[in-house]
Amino acid sequence: MEDYNKIIESLGIKFVKSNNIKVSHPFTIKDYEETENTILILKKGVVRFGKDNELLKEGHALFIPAMRYTPLSFGEVDDRSPELSLEEFSYKQTEYFKTNPEDISGVPVADFTSIVFETKVFDTVNFFTALDIPAFTLENSKVNSTIYDIVKEQETRLEGNQRVVKLKTELLVVEVIRHILQKRLFVEQMATNSTYFKDPRLIKLFKYIKDNLGGELTNKTLSDVADVSEDYVGQYFKTLTGINPQDYIEYQRMEYAVKLLRTTKMSIRDIGRACGYKDTAYFCRRFKMMYGIPAGKMRKRETLMNI
Repeated sequence: MEDYNKIIESLGIKFVKSNNIKVSHPFTIKDYEETENTILILKKGVVRFGKDNELLKEGHALFIPAMRYTPLSFGEVDDRSPELSLEEFSYKQTEYFKTNPEDISGVPVADFTSIVFETKVFDTVNFFTALDIPAFTLENSKVNSTIYDIVKEQETRLEGNQRVVKLKTELLVVEVIRHILQKRLFVEQMATNSTYFKDPRLIKLFKYIKDNLGGELTNKTLSDVADVSEDYVGQYFKTLTGINPQDYIEYQRMEYAVKLLRTTKMSIRDIGRACGYKDTAYFCRRFKMMYGIPAGKMRKRETLMNI
């Protein structure tokens, strides 16, 4: 219990976006993925998720960790229903997702509320991604009420509404973690993958990497930071995290690139350089390989996407 309290205290939690969405007709996103965590509550209709096409019950929430590929279907899909890639959906989302009740005629095939939020340990490592847990459902009244409170507050123009949204988002994350622990979900993953959050040398490495994404992050540099040998630093990092340091660095660079695409008007070339890529063409190739979508199209998607 004390260990999880320390982890929760270390979390940097940020609200990203929210919306009430009605889906006009059945379709599937075969490779849904968000750069941050997504949680949605199904109010009415049909939503299925995951490789096993699990049914989300009305009134239940679906939690999808950041960077977790999760097929999503809305409505009762059949052989005639479109199956879209995330890139295709980004251009057609206004055709399927309606955020204004006046824009939809007839009964929606799915009606849900969504929240997207960031949760990072010491503002460096995405907590739920690092746990390596799949998308899962929650039947939890506290989670549901907190989500509705966030959306309602986000829609107001009252003084201090953003502070309330921040506090409520932090409460939401705590309630999700409590739910996982109380229901004893993902016991092995939680026990194994939360241990490295407690290693001070590794946390020092995480922070250094985050602060120097535009620089040279060789194993020699990392070994100096962690005070371990250059030959051992890769094994040390992978033993604790399950990933080699250079793959982790690329993931962090790409995540930072998405943040810059979302929040700035920097050119693709300048974003690549800010993320440590001197060759713009190489940066663009690696970005598309990781996200399945070019950086320029990702910027448009981040402007338009509601979840």
